[in-house]
Amino acid sequence: MQARGTFIVTLLPLEQNALLQGTPLGRMSIDKQFDGDMIGSSKGEMMAIRSPVEGSAGYVAMECVTATLHGRAGSFALQHNGVMTRGAPQLTVTVVPDTGTEQLAGIKGILRIIIEGGKHFYEFDYELPS
Repeated sequence: MQARGTFIVTLLPLEQNALLQGTPLGRMSIDKQFDGDMIGSSKGEMMAIRSPVEGSAGYVAMECVTATLHGRAGSFALQHNGVMTRGAPQLTVTVVPDTGTEQLAGIKGILRIIIEGGKHFYEFDYELPS
């Protein structure tokens, strides 16, 4: 199945862990509101690093989603792995296995993030047990 829609994301800087002081690593909180085929919200945390080369960076993030997906309510976790090489992005956002709850128990899938005209869109290809 595929779910599509929009989301609004708020990213806020988090205090850097003492062990990371003096490194180019940064941390951000993630707060999203989803609309469309998936209605709900998520909270998460991102760790990112920028390269001294313009347009090159990397990030990882974990995000906990609570939503109704095509009428089925529950929650699940997403894992992000993103790399940008001189402005060319590569991003994988995957459902963490066995994190689905309630009517979303057993969910598997890949979520794509699309940014066009300053708006955020998602396409979520997923499977649920019958």
